[in-house]
Amino acid sequence: MAKVIVWNLMTLDGFFEGKEKWDLSFHNDAWGDELSALSSEFGRKAGLLVFGRVTYEGMKAYWTTTQEEEGETKAFMNALPKLVASRSLTGSDWNNTTVTADIAGEIISRKAASEKDIYVFGSAELTEALLAAGLVDEIMLAVAPVTIGQGTPLFKTGTEKRRFALLAARPLENGTVILHYAVKAGPAGV
Repeated sequence: MAKVIVWNLMTLDGFFEGKEKWDLSFHNDAWGDELSALSSEFGRKAGLLVFGRVTYEGMKAYWTTTQEEEGETKAFMNALPKLVASRSLTGSDWNNTTVTADIAGEIISRKAASEKDIYVFGSAELTEALLAAGLVDEIMLAVAPVTIGQGTPLFKTGTEKRRFALLAARPLENGTVILHYAVKAGPAGV
């Protein structure tokens, strides 16, 4: 059975994007050869990429038009099967993309049908919904050594307490730290 793994970059003060939508300038503080190698590893391990609608629109716009040399990352972003959670979209013209209004049902079905991991990229709203439904197995975060003071938090306020078990913590040469957690099962606080 596949695992559902949430992956995101965030600032030390907990934001996954800046004050404006798609303000990801802090990614430059985290990016380097080590994170590039990790991205390639995700591409080799992934059986499915999952996005919320907003993240999907930004990813599609970037990865289908970028002229930058992105190597393996660009190749896997365009080639791998993708699943988009949306109540407003009905289809996609991005290669290997399926849109669904029933993301929980699709995740349950695809987890059971695959051995390769399912990666959720970005998508704070979707991450919250999948955590609430008990469908996330692991969370991996790249914490950039920078604060930005304001932006969109990765984890939503007002949600129930959740517990995580540290699987690994890996500092990178540029000061970024990769934190890898398993989501603990059971009621909050247990």
